[in-house]
Amino acid sequence: MYRLDPRYPAAPQAALATGWSAVAARLPSGPAVVAVEGPPSVNWPALAARLREELTGRGTAVQVLDVRTHYAPPGTVSRRTLPDEADDPYFPRLAENALDDLFDAPPSVPRPADGLLLVYGPGAALTAHDVLWYADLPKRYAEAAVAAGGGENLGLPGRPADPRRLFYVDWPMLDRHRDALAPRIDGWLDVQEAGAPTWLDGDGMRATLARLARRPVRTRPYFNSTPWGGHWAQRELGFAPRARNTALGYELIAPESGILVGEGPGRQVELPFQLMCVLHPREVLGEAVHAAFGTSFPIRFDYLDTVDGGNLSVHCHPRERYMRERFGWSYTQHETYYVTYGGPDARVFLGLREDVDLDLFRTEVEKAAAELVPMRPEDHVLTFPAERGQLFMIPAGTPHSSGAGNLVLEISATPYLYSLRFYDWQRPDANGRPRPLPFRHGLANLDTARRGAAVERDLVPRPRTLRRGEGWEEEVVGALDEMFYEVRRFTLRAGARAEDDTAGRFHVLNVVEGAGVTVETAAGDRHELAFAETLTVPAAVGAYRLVPHGGPARVVKALVR
Repeated sequence: MYRLDPRYPAAPQAALATGWSAVAARLPSGPAVVAVEGPPSVNWPALAARLREELTGRGTAVQVLDVRTHYAPPGTVSRRTLPDEADDPYFPRLAENALDDLFDAPPSVPRPADGLLLVYGPGAALTAHDVLWYADLPKRYAEAAVAAGGGENLGLPGRPADPRRLFYVDWPMLDRHRDALAPRIDGWLDVQEAGAPTWLDGDGMRATLARLARRPVRTRPYFNSTPWGGHWAQRELGFAPRARNTALGYELIAPESGILVGEGPGRQVELPFQLMCVLHPREVLGEAVHAAFGTSFPIRFDYLDTVDGGNLSVHCHPRERYMRERFGWSYTQHETYYVTYGGPDARVFLGLREDVDLDLFRTEVEKAAAELVPMRPEDHVLTFPAERGQLFMIPAGTPHSSGAGNLVLEISATPYLYSLRFYDWQRPDANGRPRPLPFRHGLANLDTARRGAAVERDLVPRPRTLRRGEGWEEEVVGALDEMFYEVRRFTLRAGARAEDDTAGRFHVLNVVEGAGVTVETAAGDRHELAFAETLTVPAAVGAYRLVPHGGPARVVKALVR
């Protein structure tokens, strides 16, 4: 059965504490400066108040300093972190700032003569301190708050949040800052349960991630809602039954994914998957992949659920040079669609028609955006039946969309924030406003060579057998010279034992047919993987095998070539 809360034990030497009283007991009595760092989505006044209440109740004198009151003026922060704010209403260049740029100078904090000085908020770690904690809310909380018209941007407390800043300024700055702190964090504080947070000691956190970097691991799944979303995941996986829909399923998106560590609800913390890559890049990624991508985990697995939903926008993604020079990401957003479920009339839009009139396409796209004139994308873009088990290759610059009625497993490069939409079916967003259409970026990146017969030949591949064993075979289902990763598929009969080896490069697995498989490693680890679940097999795992549960199964695998 699909697990909504895959969880792993903390390392034996790790210490967990739950509840404000137990958490506060982990602090010294002083004299000391305690810095509590974290993102702006944390309720910082409430956190400081609860810690102060618990500490003073134990007889510890506590002073507090909200580091946000020492930020540079909002206009200065805005100009420093997004200097060309008006140039692009959709995709600012990724911020390269250090968190220091929030300040003219970080505040100087004298060490108290007795008791504790509690310095809190984004940037607290930049002050001189004796103890460093990181208080965290996963990114989905900030994204949901901003989508609902709330939230707060980094360095701009009290101002309405701008989603552009969240994605392209706040997160890059916060991630670099957090990653740099990872080797010396003294405590990780998960505040998802505001009334009962859970704390994990820093050494225990690092020891736990060191163990997980050498064994198969599944991140916590999450589905959000969008105007095009469907209901397959609600019905089949039991996810978010009261949500408007289940649209985009975050199976493994490294910048946002988390790993649950602990004993269960109320005794667990969610650690960013990215922290494991930062602390153990060679074990997770492998030497060659680490050399090419640094600590960025370059492949993502997610679901696009349009079952009883709508068509996705027709869009493309930036080509490599454009991505690097215009947006500041070092590699581009090649994608593939693997059809896990396709309704009887479901289709995939992919590539240009042979007879496409590019001037007419441009004109209709512009009129749809400016004058809300409907267009028929299939007059310009090819469509293909969404047959279960078919993989569609989507190199950067190729127009594409998943039509209504599909469950698509999107196996893609990690930079996922650059959908250059041409057309969105005149669809409003959740607040009734027109959805943004950055079609000029799309037209600038359109690969006009991907058309006609070449699309079916190159982008709708037929499987090619790579190797066989008793009761199983492994196929290559998608590979292109210009794409840095490829997609393979195991087909296993009941009772088969398919042998594999990471050979120094991580693998990502997903069960696309059958009840599931057991993943057994040479080191003796066993990991159950159910239908629709995704699993990362770090490079350090080496040899492993797949054993199907009961009947036959199919497992998709992606790896860097």
